[in-house]
Amino acid sequence: MSRSSPSAKPAAAAPRVPHRCLIKLQGIYPSLKSAEKRAADHLMAAAGKIHGRSIIEFAAAAGCSEATAVRLSRKLGYEGFPGLKADFEQADAPVPYRDVQRQDSPEAVARKIFASSIQALWDTLDILDVKHYREAVEALLKAERLAFIGLGNAAVVAREAYQKFLRIGVPTYTAEDSDLQLIIISTQLSAGDVLTAISYSGESKPIIAAAQQARARGVRVIAITNYPRSTLAKIADCVLLTAVFQEHVYGEIASKRLAQLCVLESLYVNYLLRRGGPLGDRLLASNQAVAINKRPARKAARSS
Repeated sequence: MSRSSPSAKPAAAAPRVPHRCLIKLQGIYPSLKSAEKRAADHLMAAAGKIHGRSIIEFAAAAGCSEATAVRLSRKLGYEGFPGLKADFEQADAPVPYRDVQRQDSPEAVARKIFASSIQALWDTLDILDVKHYREAVEALLKAERLAFIGLGNAAVVAREAYQKFLRIGVPTYTAEDSDLQLIIISTQLSAGDVLTAISYSGESKPIIAAAQQARARGVRVIAITNYPRSTLAKIADCVLLTAVFQEHVYGEIASKRLAQLCVLESLYVNYLLRRGGPLGDRLLASNQAVAINKRPARKAARSS
């Protein structure tokens, strides 16, 4: 199953699926075993009936064992099937993802894009693992050198983080070329430094190779990915999840990158607040240095 397929299945689910459960399920669906997928499919298809069924009835209807139902419940964040069932009993109508359609008016497209982006940010904040997030902040604070990597559009996010930390004088590296990424890790980073790897799917081979090389050198790896059971997530020391599953007629959406940018922005602000002191001075000096490029042309000429 492709990485985009998990979003298609839950999107058509019955209207009583708890929103948090929906987000969790979309994140783990690609990694579920066949019996667990049958249980998950039934969970979505018969959402309105879940709260009234025993685990024996659920397993029989889903074509799986009772143990599989328990495993799926735990993977979705519940202590067991009773917790999952109770959540479905209390579920309100989920927050819908309104995909853009070709027949939409321009203003409808704008509303849907803004709504989906806002929802993606709230969902990402909602699933943020506080323990991993705090560990990521501490790892950044203790590191002498940082590196941020991604491919394609994720490279734009990595470059944004690189520029932020560079402006406050932190030794920082980035590269869009996968060979250069490996060179940076092997020649510039050492034990205790931090590599932040950004991959929506968590299955980008060059990013996985870079993360593996970093771990072999004792470099701490922070993963920003959408899938908690992806290969990158399994390699990383700290996993910071985004929760962006909606799609539109053209596939790629900005919400993926917005969520990644917000995660990185929050890490940067935490770093700046915790380190304080000279970093504030460096940021001011950086802002003053680039201010010359923002002066009106005549004023700049007169000053010269």
